[in-house]
Amino acid sequence: MLSRTIAVLAAWITGLISAAGYPGVVLLMAIESACIPLPSEIIMPFAGYLVYTGRFHLYAVAAVGALGCNVGSLAAYAVGYYGGRPLVERYGSYLLLSRRELEHTERFFARYGGATVFVARLLPVVRTFIALPAGVARMPQGRFHFYTFAGSFPWCLGLAWVGMKLGERWDTDPRLRTWFHRFDLAIVTAVVAAAVWFFRSRWKQRITYRPS
Repeated sequence: MLSRTIAVLAAWITGLISAAGYPGVVLLMAIESACIPLPSEIIMPFAGYLVYTGRFHLYAVAAVGALGCNVGSLAAYAVGYYGGRPLVERYGSYLLLSRRELEHTERFFARYGGATVFVARLLPVVRTFIALPAGVARMPQGRFHFYTFAGSFPWCLGLAWVGMKLGERWDTDPRLRTWFHRFDLAIVTAVVAAAVWFFRSRWKQRITYRPS
């Protein structure tokens, strides 16, 4: 079942990029950064493959991928910035972020804000959700987008480079197809497992907080 899901997802991603070009990369990476776990580990390697075919330029595709991260982060950042604290204070027992966690997040971003966002954009799974706590912590929006782009660019560049190099050997080494499929399976499995752990742990913690 999971293999089929990955195949359908990969087919949709590659079809959209093939049809839309650079705007398709922007759109898909924006979806990923809007707290929707659409794996960039599929998006950017395929974009890199199109670099190999001559359709894209490596640095340009990395730049539009990072731009997409900024675009998608706008919504998640705004939710955290404008609704985070009031929602937690009013509906704390029904939310996945308690008041105590919110205060800790605000202090953490006040001290390490820029570095936190930069490093998070280089990490699987975490990079998808970092905009929400950044907004809750009210990190200055200009700094947030600067570090989002700065951290996303090398991530996108690295994945696109991998896709480009795989494209160069795709037709000459059939073992790569099997390896790449297993790589996608491992990534999506990790994303699902991390999401399940996160929501289960937060759901258990929610009973420790009651609104006043």
